[in-house]
Amino acid sequence: MSKWLYQVLLWVAYPWVLVRLRWRARREPEYGQRVGERFGRLPEHIRSGCICFHTVSAGETIAAAPLIATLAEEFSGSDGLSVPFLVTTMTPTGSAQAQSRLLEHAQHCYAPYDFRFAVRRFFDAVRPKLLVLMETELWPNLIDEAHARGIPVLLVNARLSERSQRGYARVSGLTSKMLQQVRYIACQYPDHALRFKTLGATDEQVSVLGSVKFDVRLPLDHAERVASIKTALGLNERPVWIAGSTHPGEDEIVLQAHQRISRHDAASCLLIVPRHPVRGLEVETLARELGFSVTRQSTGIKPGADVVICDTMGQLQTLYGLSDVAFLGGSLVSVGGHNPIEAAICAQPVIMGPATFNFPDVVAAFVDAECLTMVQNASELANAVIECFENESVRVARGERARRVVSDNRGATERLLDLLRDEIRTAIT
Repeated sequence: MSKWLYQVLLWVAYPWVLVRLRWRARREPEYGQRVGERFGRLPEHIRSGCICFHTVSAGETIAAAPLIATLAEEFSGSDGLSVPFLVTTMTPTGSAQAQSRLLEHAQHCYAPYDFRFAVRRFFDAVRPKLLVLMETELWPNLIDEAHARGIPVLLVNARLSERSQRGYARVSGLTSKMLQQVRYIACQYPDHALRFKTLGATDEQVSVLGSVKFDVRLPLDHAERVASIKTALGLNERPVWIAGSTHPGEDEIVLQAHQRISRHDAASCLLIVPRHPVRGLEVETLARELGFSVTRQSTGIKPGADVVICDTMGQLQTLYGLSDVAFLGGSLVSVGGHNPIEAAICAQPVIMGPATFNFPDVVAAFVDAECLTMVQNASELANAVIECFENESVRVARGERARRVVSDNRGATERLLDLLRDEIRTAIT
């Protein structure tokens, strides 16, 4: 695909983008707020001349927050070097995490959609000295405009699945030019580095530094938060399992599994966490149709329910601490699965479905350590949970192995800090 054709397709898509924003805002009101930011119209309080990090959504923001906070503190005026930091996201969940975790360290706004006019308006207002993209945020106009203005672009904690590589290869001309405009690509795994090189990146551009997501740590008050919610829900004496970040079509499978689990142990409780909290009522309706007693966090929790719908934002890490075993959503439907690290750090045996293409290397590490069970359907999911409920020694051993996988793979944040410190100093001096 040529750059010219890409611009034409964007303009064709422009009306659809506006309609889709309004449609999403009907279900998720946050998408109807701050719309101007998505087209480069930024709040007046945003300071220019900043170091800009783009973290996309909640998971990337959570993983990047310690890295950004450390750098922001280091470059807040010591040794004569001072520069503001800006964190951009694309989703409301990412925005919420940026504001709650980085409020004292960085400014925040939405990133512009990749329309040329929106990108130019964004750069005119922000005038960043360095643009750091997390994971796989490759947008041709964003990168091309940064390159034209002499703004170095770094892609860090970079990952590229086989599926994504095939997609980028279909527009190889556009992809190759875009990668040539990126100064440096710090990949999570060797396979990812090879895929970037196959698409046109050079050996000099690419390195492997590991995944910062393994560097996540529990907050100091994690145990207190867990104990408070556990008491409020009456879960202290009950076997509990969690289905984290579920998607449409998957909730039904999870609830069917819980029917079998409940027949085996009537005291068991399921915490189900929809990936999009706005779906809480929808999931509650499904659970009630199957005969479960249900309570929903957003409307006030009541103890003793068979199923707890956790439809509030920013609590997933705490909720994993409540359970005995964790199922990771997005894996029994074709979403590609969600990151198991947040569950593993809470010493949870992990269960996933067959669709794990979003995090194949991470999943492989847990499978190799024999602490992640793969299931295909509701029956296998129920059996995996029941096994953990019945055999405490097996459950504890798997949970500890999962936590050890996380600790054994830490260190990427420190390596990235060394890289970014040098790049920031070069950019601001």
